[in-house]
Amino acid sequence: MNLLKISVANLKEKKLNSFLSALLLTLGIGMISLLLLLDRQLDEQFKKNIKGIDMVVGAKGSPLQVILSSIYQIDAPTGNIPLAEVNGLKRNPFVKTVIPLSMGDNYQGFRILGTTAQYPAHFEAKMTQGKLFDASMEVTIGSKVAEATKLKIGDTFASSHGLDAQGDAHGEKKYKVVGIFEANGSVVDQLVLTSLSSVWDIHEHAEPAGHDDHEEDHHEADPEHHEEKQVTSALVQFRSPMGLMTIPRQINENTSMQAALPSIEINRLFSLLGVGIETLRALALIIISIAGVSVFISLYNSLKERKYEMALMMSMGATRSRLFLMLLMEGIMLAITGFFTGIIVSRIGLLLFSKAAERDFHYSLSEFSLLPEEIFLFLGALVIGLLAAALPSLGIYRLNISRTLAEE
Repeated sequence: MNLLKISVANLKEKKLNSFLSALLLTLGIGMISLLLLLDRQLDEQFKKNIKGIDMVVGAKGSPLQVILSSIYQIDAPTGNIPLAEVNGLKRNPFVKTVIPLSMGDNYQGFRILGTTAQYPAHFEAKMTQGKLFDASMEVTIGSKVAEATKLKIGDTFASSHGLDAQGDAHGEKKYKVVGIFEANGSVVDQLVLTSLSSVWDIHEHAEPAGHDDHEEDHHEADPEHHEEKQVTSALVQFRSPMGLMTIPRQINENTSMQAALPSIEINRLFSLLGVGIETLRALALIIISIAGVSVFISLYNSLKERKYEMALMMSMGATRSRLFLMLLMEGIMLAITGFFTGIIVSRIGLLLFSKAAERDFHYSLSEFSLLPEEIFLFLGALVIGLLAAALPSLGIYRLNISRTLAEE
């Protein structure tokens, strides 16, 4: 007697019940798996780009907006700040490095960021072709920019004003590509890096870099006087914890700038997102529980309908234990089917999410391998399948063979 074949035949016989049970398990496991994948990869992306940045200074406004725009390049900046005040931070004995950033333009949706050589060095970006920008209007582009725009060494292009591709083009001045960075998974991959002087030259007779509105509020800047120039923000690293304790308050109280602490703001962001994630996780657990109940009801009803069949099999030599094992196998097969289908569904969901993130923010989530937590998820699915099958299957031990055969 081949128990596996009989179990498969029984599941095929109850196609609708089997499909419903497997579908519920698929939905629950798929949701939990997708949440695990997103949580792991978003956490890695946030931590990788925030590493070594203790503070960000920008214009007054939302500190979270300052962090998202300056570190992750996924929000609009809050405005501009005087370069003189940023340079003043460099003289503070508690400050190790200050990396100024100036933004406001893009090329085909990829942000053009004016900065210094310290910026790519901080993210450990290496060259794959050409060299790092040096003179004004020279750019070094990230790997994703090169792939999407097909720009090569020596190509020139005009930037568009604003942070999306629909901005007015600065056709009178063109950037020249002098280098391409190697892909390293950081924010550098999706940026066009140039010198601060390039951004100042482009906006010499226009709005300050970083402004998206079109008010005639010009802060004309002479290239020879840096104290009149402005940047969008600056990334700061401290020499000691004392800097973290004293400098942010000094900046917020005594300057026109705002100090934002990445660790605090990102934790706040994750706490806000955490409510939704926990709700989805709870919903997924409820769906899995309903799936377990569905398997229980399906096998319970099946056992009632197949009492004569079971009694006949026992009269032909089948033991109660073997029949009990056969029913358990049905629950296990449903659990295994639900798990692997759920894993496939979660990968499809991650792929769709990654495409949306790539389109809107140029971030990609490309890790599709099995997570260690998903092994525990598999064991949990097996336990649910076993329990759901075992409870109704215990009735096989109470089955009266002679009475059941006589009734039929």
